[in-house]
Amino acid sequence: MSIPPPPRPLTAHSTIDAWLTDPKGSPLIKALLDRAGVPQEMLAPVRTLPLQQLVAVSQGQLPQAVVDDLVLQVNDGVMPAEESEPDQWTERVTAGRFDRKTVIVTGAAAGIGRATASRITREGGRVIAVDVSAERLEPFAASFPDGAITAVAGDITCQDDIDRMVDAADGRIDALANVAGVNDDFSPVHETSDEVWDRVIGINLTGGFKLSRAVLPIMIAAGTGSIVNVASEAALRGNSSGTAYTVSKHGVVGLTRSAAFMYGPHGIRVNAVAPGGVATGIPMPAQVSQAGSARLAPFQQAIPGLATAEQLAASITFLLSDDGININGAVLPSDGGWSVQ
Repeated sequence: MSIPPPPRPLTAHSTIDAWLTDPKGSPLIKALLDRAGVPQEMLAPVRTLPLQQLVAVSQGQLPQAVVDDLVLQVNDGVMPAEESEPDQWTERVTAGRFDRKTVIVTGAAAGIGRATASRITREGGRVIAVDVSAERLEPFAASFPDGAITAVAGDITCQDDIDRMVDAADGRIDALANVAGVNDDFSPVHETSDEVWDRVIGINLTGGFKLSRAVLPIMIAAGTGSIVNVASEAALRGNSSGTAYTVSKHGVVGLTRSAAFMYGPHGIRVNAVAPGGVATGIPMPAQVSQAGSARLAPFQQAIPGLATAEQLAASITFLLSDDGININGAVLPSDGGWSVQ
């Protein structure tokens, strides 16, 4: 008679579902939610994520120390070795996939942009990492070997900053990942202010257009290139966000398809990734539209689950790389199946 192996200890890499179904872990998580005033049903979209991911999702409300303390409590004061769960997705780097390639990645200081820049670098590429936040961008760049990441703090809506981003590439740009983006306030048309409209359209659509416009002549001269624009589930439907964000992401799809058609004969591929819910911790505006939020809530609750930034980076880098060689003008829903509901 075989003896079953002992249960794996709960760690920060154990899923939230594993914590909630464990007799010792469940009361600890529930107590944490009670202290934060968060109903347990709010965890439904994130149950498949590692507990560690809540640090990013919480937007600073859940410090790393709290997660570490939970792990110590559930293991009677002993910190177990951190191992991924056997059925949990693990990023697998493809060595050399971006060898001798220079890639510009926007929004690179956090979330999907950071995960994308990190993966490209670890797969042999040189990254021009772009973000408005120099204080977050520079430590990230410094964590890699010299020359692997060139940090350029700048605004993708400002032409002078875009010129600096392109100049940093020293005449060679093999690929561009337009990742930078911001949320709106969930407002419907009649409540959308000029300020919200201009900011969201400017960053989500105009910025990607301007940077694409700047790099395309270099790609045309080289006879090759790849651009991936980050759209959204909001690019595929009208019930996942507010007016400004939805319009901006529909515009990203139009930009993608037009450029794919125009520049395909020049050896340039242009594709888009449409994420669903992603655990990135992108901050929401301090005030959101009550009317818009109420209308959207039942549909937003249909999200199958949140993905990690690394999972989105896997989709983006696939399309950016030569693995996506026969794909041009595609909009890839990387949304856990949300778009087919």
